[in-house]
Amino acid sequence: MARDRTLSREVWKNQLGFILASVGSAIGLGNIWRFSYMTYENGGGAFLIPYFFALFTVGIPLMILEFCLGHKFVASAPLAFAKLNRRFEWVGWWSVTFVMFGIVLYYSVIISWCLNYLLLSLTLAWGEDPGNYFFKTFLNISQGPEEIGTVQNPILLGLAVIWFLNWIIVHRGIQRGIEIANKIFMPLLLLLTCILVFWSITLEGANIGLRAYLNPDFSVLSKPKVWIDAFTQIFFSLSLGFGIMIAYASYLPERANLSRNAFITALLNCGFSVFSGLAVFSILGYMSVEMQKPISEVVTQSIGLAFVAYPTALSLLPGGAIFGVLFFGSLVVAGLSSSVSIIEAFSSAAVDKFPWNRKRIVTCISILGMLGGTIFTTNGGLFWLDIVDHFITHFGLITVGILQAVLVSWFFPVETLRKHINTVSDLKLGLWWSFLIQYFVPFILLVITGTNLFNEFQKPYEGYSVLSLVFIGLNWLIVTILVALFFSRSKWENQADLQ
Repeated sequence: MARDRTLSREVWKNQLGFILASVGSAIGLGNIWRFSYMTYENGGGAFLIPYFFALFTVGIPLMILEFCLGHKFVASAPLAFAKLNRRFEWVGWWSVTFVMFGIVLYYSVIISWCLNYLLLSLTLAWGEDPGNYFFKTFLNISQGPEEIGTVQNPILLGLAVIWFLNWIIVHRGIQRGIEIANKIFMPLLLLLTCILVFWSITLEGANIGLRAYLNPDFSVLSKPKVWIDAFTQIFFSLSLGFGIMIAYASYLPERANLSRNAFITALLNCGFSVFSGLAVFSILGYMSVEMQKPISEVVTQSIGLAFVAYPTALSLLPGGAIFGVLFFGSLVVAGLSSSVSIIEAFSSAAVDKFPWNRKRIVTCISILGMLGGTIFTTNGGLFWLDIVDHFITHFGLITVGILQAVLVSWFFPVETLRKHINTVSDLKLGLWWSFLIQYFVPFILLVITGTNLFNEFQKPYEGYSVLSLVFIGLNWLIVTILVALFFSRSKWENQADLQ
């Protein structure tokens, strides 16, 4: 396909800008606080075996596919799927819709927490009981999702700052906004992470934490759960199914080295996850020694790790305030690089289909994003965040991944895509790639979905009431599907774009 549409479409200034933006999208909060805990829980260093197997059999092949869709069709996710088959357009809209009006709404609130804690680190304001401070003072958490309560002003103010930064970066476009931002964000994030790692490994007890993190327990490799966790982590970590990589690849020039860029992006993302885990577990090892507790009693996951365990360690650590600024600063940078990519994925889709001004679109969705995220700043916000995240990531994203692989490989000549990739790339793909996309990737994602559904019917997620799960989580997915169908039924302003 000729790339004459690039005459009216921005193009990355260079390949480095594209790679840094793609890496910036992939590297997020989960790389810092989720990967290391998952590694610890699933056999330490032994977990890296299924993790990298998942990377090369699902992660990289799917990323190459998404790069190819965006580049070949010079299109955002909805337009790319519409060009594959007009009936499939809704799949592209669904991915960018539930990501824009789901994930980024609560994700920006979490970045707001990080921004607040960056400032709180200056005085270690959480005191002697960081857990009580976070849940009772900072979040002022209610009794459950049914009790929404009132807005927490510091979180709302932080959210406004985050959305302003999101807006100003995406509003400036690809070259002057996202590309420049990531050329600042990614080196800064690497610098902050290097300081954290090299500082933390010198602490007393760091070796205890590092042994817990990386000492291999190969016996766990016989457990299906470990392999499912590895594939799940890879899928979420690389921003697959978000529509982001399709949109980013649409701004590439004709000669783009798609396969090489996918390998570089994926390996940098995964390497960062492993590297940042050294800082996380070195600090936990230090806590173990200082508090005279076994490592298993100080290790926690996700939000608890960042906002309870780490602040506890900072209170014990000489120079804890500086360490806190570095840690929460790195979280803010990682979060922003991901959130701007989500906004760009939806903006690109809207610009492709409707006769709307890009800057107005970015302004409107930034305002809507700010307003929509307010629900997560309330007393019940943490519960809403947990439920919405569970349904979108475990069912929305995985379903899009399955549809993406199946629709592309079964209803479109997958060899046509492989030929396009090999034409523009130095690193050529063999039949192995077509096999993985057509058979292996759908199979693995179906296994993950089946496991998630089985767990869902075993008992309600996290003990929430079925009514809360349906009203908040399931309905959120249903509404985004309806919005996607509405957009897909709308008329294309320029029918030539579908050719």
